[in-house]
Amino acid sequence: MIIWINGPFGAGKTTLSGILARRVPDALVVDPEVLGYAFGRLVPAGPTGDFQDLPIWRSLTRYTLGEVRRLYRVPVIVPMTLVVPGYVEQIIGGLAAAGEWVLHVFLDADAEVVRARIRDQAVLDGTVQDDEVRRWRLAQVNRCLAARATMPAGTLMLDCGRLPPDELADEVIAHLPAPPGD
Repeated sequence: MIIWINGPFGAGKTTLSGILARRVPDALVVDPEVLGYAFGRLVPAGPTGDFQDLPIWRSLTRYTLGEVRRLYRVPVIVPMTLVVPGYVEQIIGGLAAAGEWVLHVFLDADAEVVRARIRDQAVLDGTVQDDEVRRWRLAQVNRCLAARATMPAGTLMLDCGRLPPDELADEVIAHLPAPPGD
């Protein structure tokens, strides 16, 4: 089982993933952003500078998640903003087509709630780069929130501006398959 937590920056993907990791037995949190940083050092950056635009990142993210599932046989929680429809289909759809059970969750909120959260975040532990990352994330809010309209059928839409993280986790867990033997 793969639980993909999607949504804009500042929606609470990391917080929700941490709660789910404590509540879903044996779950691992796998953040594909780590692969993105690695590829940023290994291959030439794409024209946009966004590692998600690198075909190698998308294919190896899908492959890595499949391999984690195959080798460790545990639930995998993925906190990652993924809003380009073709990329969603390539990665999440590709995992499902390969036989993985995937719950795709999109955390939604009012744009001002998301912007306030981004402004309040310490992204890189207070470094100078914090401001650069914050500016970039703020510039993505409208694009990320607009993506809610393009999410595939079956996506679990949750209002992270209305529900606290523990209640969001309750909603996600309510949509998981029953453990074998139940």
